[in-house]
Amino acid sequence: MAEPFALTAARVFDGDGWHDDAALVVRGGSVEALSPAGALPPDMERIDAGAMLVPGFIDLQVNGGGGVMLNDHPDVPSIRAICAAHASSGTTGLLPTLITDTPETTAAAVAAGMEAAKEAVPGFLGLHLEGPHLSLARKGAHDPKLIRPMTEADQAALIAARKALPVLLVTVAPESVDPQQVAALAEAGIVVSLGHTDARYATARAYSQAGASVVTHLFNAMSQIGNREPGLAGATLDMPGLSAGLIADGIHVDPATIRIALRAKRGPGRIFLVTDAMATIGTDMASFTLNGRTVYRRDGRLTLADGTLAGADLDMISAVRFMHRTIGLELTEALRMASLYPAEAVGQAHRLGRFAKGTAADIVALSDALDVKGVWIGGQRVAGG
Repeated sequence: MAEPFALTAARVFDGDGWHDDAALVVRGGSVEALSPAGALPPDMERIDAGAMLVPGFIDLQVNGGGGVMLNDHPDVPSIRAICAAHASSGTTGLLPTLITDTPETTAAAVAAGMEAAKEAVPGFLGLHLEGPHLSLARKGAHDPKLIRPMTEADQAALIAARKALPVLLVTVAPESVDPQQVAALAEAGIVVSLGHTDARYATARAYSQAGASVVTHLFNAMSQIGNREPGLAGATLDMPGLSAGLIADGIHVDPATIRIALRAKRGPGRIFLVTDAMATIGTDMASFTLNGRTVYRRDGRLTLADGTLAGADLDMISAVRFMHRTIGLELTEALRMASLYPAEAVGQAHRLGRFAKGTAADIVALSDALDVKGVWIGGQRVAGG
């Protein structure tokens, strides 16, 4: 067995609270102990991580990074590149996300995900299939020619894929998927997320009862809160059984709306951070293509030619800073939104999003200014000096 080593810091956040002058003891890819730094054996290797150590960030919606889009290159090298591009911003686990595409591209992405799982690609948690079973009325940047209802064959293929993937999250709209299909997917262990839909409150409740447990990018591409019809946005805030991803960049959702949502939403379902990141992360590229259409990068926005938002030019540490500095959220809660809450949403909180004996040694070192200084996945350093 590998020799243990210790990461020390002025403060360690374990997902629940802070420990001053503490150390994480790592052995064989897992956390062996969280202890006072002064209690470490004198001969143990120590790495001073500086100001703070926090659980690695979990991103459940990542379309691309490092110049690569999963849609354009649904293969293992692309998955590796996307995971590596996001590791430098503190993301130690992510779901590469396929935006609505052809059946052939979807099948290729699923096959690549299966192979990435076999190869244990660092940072790969599974797949997020965002479509094609969405609503045309709320298509956003998805190609309307590729949106279609779910068939029995689609359902069977998803259930088969789940058997070979650690996590499979699927975004669907009630307009294209019926409650019985949702129930079958959830029973098979697939995380079903509602999104890109004009669903009414009562419909959202019915689909939640059928097994949907997540909502995709809260407030974006969905029915909004009205005085007599709360829509999916209202259902998300009202129903404790629904968790929701949030793109915290100040572009997709107004800061005031975010603050209102945080006050309204209480557990066990939580609001968690997602980046909805595209190929631009980690590059200086000014544009890229999605389903043959050009997406332009300007002033922090990614848009189609008609101005439609097309994903986000956002990494996870920037989202954490935004929640803490602009929204005014306590740092502990901003960190949970980036780690513990997404881990809970996909049933992985037993090993991710927190530090305890036996959890994954997925660790981020941060400065007091919230700059990423080091990143470890499974105890191996993957970013930082």
